[in-house]
Amino acid sequence: MSEEPTDRTAALPTIGLDGPIDPATDGVSFHTRKWVKPEDLNANGTLFGGSLLRWIDEQAAIYAIIQLGNHRSVTKLISEINFVSSAEQGDMIEMGLKATHFGRTSLTMRAEVRNMITRQVILTIEKIVFVSLGPDGKPVPHGYTDITYHRDRLPVQNRS
Repeated sequence: MSEEPTDRTAALPTIGLDGPIDPATDGVSFHTRKWVKPEDLNANGTLFGGSLLRWIDEQAAIYAIIQLGNHRSVTKLISEINFVSSAEQGDMIEMGLKATHFGRTSLTMRAEVRNMITRQVILTIEKIVFVSLGPDGKPVPHGYTDITYHRDRLPVQNRS
């Protein structure tokens, strides 16, 4: 009979800007994880900010597509980016996104990235805005006012 592996980091607190964070109540509704590899490093041997921002933008796009039900959702704005700490090769990071506001044609969200090894917050972005576009490339109303936790809005139509 084999035992379940023990999560040796479970008892460690996740440290945010204002102290420990309770993952159950942190208000993040979409998580994804990445492993920091050699090609993701800067000249200092730490995670390159450009790599991290590319990952965030990609994950935010996926989240926006699901929330807006439109594969033609594009980045409109990314507010001030607050780099708090870093990550090194071999670290695992967790990116969290939360929808904060639905506009007529847009979705606003916030982002927080944490180092899963050190439990430190790496980065916060208070405002990322995506806009839903029609086939003509112009903003189009999406009709949603609340967050979905299901894939019911995932676009399934042919994009051709």
